Amino acid sequence: MANIKSAKKRILVTATKTARNKQIKSKVKTMIKKVDAAVAAGDKELAKANLVQAVSEIDKACSKGVFHKNTAARKVSRLTKAINNIA
Repeated sequence: MANIKSAKKRILVTATKTARNKQIKSKVKTMIKKVDAAVAAGDKELAKANLVQAVSEIDKACSKGVFHKNTAARKVSRLTKAINNIA
């Protein structure tokens, strides 16, 4: 444990930010899994509905600095491509 007051504060702030980032990443992963499950089931309408929610969560994570903008774009692109490949 740190002895300096500012170092102690940084530890607390880092822990808070880490918890927040973890929560946001978990939510994004859940949304992506919902889209993937709908794609696997072949339900294009459900997949599109879930895609809207997933894109929203990914964009929020990007704007909060949890994901880099290229990472967010890649995730959205892969989900969209998967939906478009449903027969």
